[in-house]
Amino acid sequence: MITSVHPQVEYPENDGNPLSDNTLQFHYITTIQGGLDALFADDPNVFVAGDLLWYPIEGNNQVRVAPDTMVVLGRPKGYRGSYKQWEEGGIGPQVVFEIASPSNSIKELQETKLAFYDRHQVEEYYLFDPDRLLLKGWQRGEGGALVEIVPMQHWVSPRLGVRFELTAEGELQLYTPTGERFASYVEAIAEKQQAWAQVTLERQRAARAEAAQLNAIAPLVALGLDAEAIASILSLPLDLVRSHLEETNPGATKGKL
Repeated sequence: MITSVHPQVEYPENDGNPLSDNTLQFHYITTIQGGLDALFADDPNVFVAGDLLWYPIEGNNQVRVAPDTMVVLGRPKGYRGSYKQWEEGGIGPQVVFEIASPSNSIKELQETKLAFYDRHQVEEYYLFDPDRLLLKGWQRGEGGALVEIVPMQHWVSPRLGVRFELTAEGELQLYTPTGERFASYVEAIAEKQQAWAQVTLERQRAARAEAAQLNAIAPLVALGLDAEAIASILSLPLDLVRSHLEETNPGATKGKL
């Protein structure tokens, strides 16, 4: 008779804890998770998740944690009810983020969770407390343990290429390797609308400028200039000048084309 090494164990997809305690914490969690999703959108082998239970050890459903955001390099995208590391090629999250709320204690975030992430081989752990204006980070050092990153201001994540900035107002801002700031969904929509409005405005300006140039053709024709001379004076394509002349006065200027 063969006995399973790991008897049937249930791995709950919910630990009963809320995603966030307040809107500020939720804002940072969703902005970071969404920004990382966008950053790695074209890489099929980077999995980004927010508030997903991670079980690092098969057979033990008590060893678990749900990082506010985690990044797993080397695992495919896709929906998961939880992250069971033994079903993911043994690959655990390399980078995790925690956003503190007033209910979180310093001990919980800087000792308990730090010890968990250290023990289970997380390479980078970032913690931001918007109420205490605290930004801290830890990176796996040469000795094999997570060591504190000092300073965090202007720090660039080795794994993600993301730059950390804490503003004078105490706002955490993350930037992509190309210098784009992580934006919330509302900010992203507003920026897209602004960009589209700018494109529309530039098109309208170009159309008005071209119309003004085309309106200048008739007086030049009246002066006896041919199409080539007009095109040169107005810096317009010769074909455009000829086409305009044909449309505005068909046949009348044929000898001047």
